Amino acid sequence: MPDDKPIAGDESRGARAEQTARRTRIQAENSEKILGAALDVFSQEGFRGATIDRIAEAAGMSKPNLLYYFRSKDEIYQVVLDRMLEAWLKPLRELDPEGDPMHELSDYIERKLEMARDYPRESRLFASEIMRGAPILGDVLSGPLKALVDEKCAVIRGWISAGKIAPIDPRHLLFSIWATTQHYADFDTQIRAVLGDDGDDRFNDAARSLEHLFLDGLRPR
Repeated sequence: MPDDKPIAGDESRGARAEQTARRTRIQAENSEKILGAALDVFSQEGFRGATIDRIAEAAGMSKPNLLYYFRSKDEIYQVVLDRMLEAWLKPLRELDPEGDPMHELSDYIERKLEMARDYPRESRLFASEIMRGAPILGDVLSGPLKALVDEKCAVIRGWISAGKIAPIDPRHLLFSIWATTQHYADFDTQIRAVLGDDGDDRFNDAARSLEHLFLDGLRPR
């Protein structure tokens, strides 16, 4: 009858593999902890105000431990921005040229408001980067972002040509949607102060108001 017990070499290899997997998992968790803390610090204090020491403190680890994962503040900032921008552009990428324009634009407004609600730190970080003159994102804004906007503007122009929505400059339509939806993240303190006790429903109320504002103005005459 064969002996099913693992030999010593197999046990050793299994232990090393388990140790490696555990170390990899811990490294991934620590990296996420650092990036989450950095997002907090950058969105509150801006790039110039943020320091490695402050990020390490927010992450609950020592500065040398943090520098084991990321070499500099600039590297952390770049990673945080890259991740933020990928999520930020997703709703625009999902604008379907084959869909009903009113439905597509309504969904886009709602998704942008959901992002303002769920990712206020990312919105403030993006605004801070733009107000600094986009030293990190400049090439992205004039490259991939512009290409995506040009693509979706062509979709909107197609809807206009087909008589499905009223004539409008697609770029300024997108700018207006960005400005009004991201306002609810970037100026949340002001909005809460003005709305008072009604603040808890602000995103639902904003969705209804903005859809009424934009979609009524876009209906074919």
